[in-house]
Amino acid sequence: MRSAAPTVTAGTILQLIRDGEAGSRADVARLTGLSRTAVAARVDPLIEAGLVSEADAPGIGVGRPPKRLTFEAGAGLVLAAAIGRSRAQFTVCDLSGLVLGSDELDQEVGQGPDDVLPRAVGRLRALLRKVGLDPADVLGIGVSIPGTVDPVAGTSLNSAIMRGWDGVPIAPYFAALSSSPVVIENDTNAIALAELDAHLTRYRDALIVKASTGLGAGIVAGGVLQHGARGAAGDIGHVKYRGAHDLPCRCGETGCLEAVAGGWALVRDLAAQGREVAHVRDVVRLALEGDVVARRAIRGSGQAIGEVLASAVTLLDPAVIVVGGDMAPAYDLLVAGLRETLYRDATTVAARDLDVLAASHGADSGTRGTAVLALRRVLSPSAVDDRLRLTPSRLVPS
Repeated sequence: MRSAAPTVTAGTILQLIRDGEAGSRADVARLTGLSRTAVAARVDPLIEAGLVSEADAPGIGVGRPPKRLTFEAGAGLVLAAAIGRSRAQFTVCDLSGLVLGSDELDQEVGQGPDDVLPRAVGRLRALLRKVGLDPADVLGIGVSIPGTVDPVAGTSLNSAIMRGWDGVPIAPYFAALSSSPVVIENDTNAIALAELDAHLTRYRDALIVKASTGLGAGIVAGGVLQHGARGAAGDIGHVKYRGAHDLPCRCGETGCLEAVAGGWALVRDLAAQGREVAHVRDVVRLALEGDVVARRAIRGSGQAIGEVLASAVTLLDPAVIVVGGDMAPAYDLLVAGLRETLYRDATTVAARDLDVLAASHGADSGTRGTAVLALRRVLSPSAVDDRLRLTPSRLVPS
């Protein structure tokens, strides 16, 4: 028995227009098989909502020129809050993902949601005011945090490194700013989402590595971001690592990769050697200035990460490893160490054609990916249809 063809809705058509597949009503009819009347029943509400505009296109020759359908990126806004252990970054974007304003905030490590999230809301409100935009135009808010998250419940999930956050709903903190939906994601997965318009247009199987205060990996298989059965996929920082021996980790256990290779561990070690460092960014700065101890520490971090990644590469067979996070400005040092152990320990077939690349959007990767998270939610066909209050039963039959 053949399954029924999917219903074509206004949201479906907006997706065709956004993707550049449909530039006119005639294109919509050709791609969907809908009649002219049915196309109008779906396109007209998009125009009325300001999501699509229609104007005469330049014509050649005689006859009436065709009208072009254009996605209106200025029809709304999304906000992004990329919240790390020691820094939070914020952006306001239009519906194309264009950044209209950005801000960041350093914060004390270990603070709970009651401290961090009200400040995040205040920064976003101030950012909107600074760029002259109205909170009423916000259609969605993306939030990324370290550790395991439950995107359905919108909470941190049993994360040892985000103490005080477990099971706390994130969305209510933003209710005073906007009634729009709030979506939550792991910080490394957000960096992976930022690569959708960059490295992931070329590679469908990838490991996205965040080397920062903590360590994490995003797994992309067949072009799809993988979360795992419990949302904990890619938590490489707390894999047991032989080089860590019995060193205590911030998660409360001992012997984790982060205990020797995480940014917080590098800060600990360099401070013990008399360097004035408070954050891994300070370690990177010293390394780039030529400090031998800092350079050795970052390369050693890369070597340890490469050892753990070798097993992941052998198991998953990615085509590329993309490296981002606060250590990424010292990319050459970090990746020199990573390549050394990765290519030594991974199987030859898995490592032979493996590329290692820097994250495409640098320090903005977290906020960019978090904005993508919000955009995917608010511009999904179902969300658009809900916004227009359209259901298949109200559409004119084809």
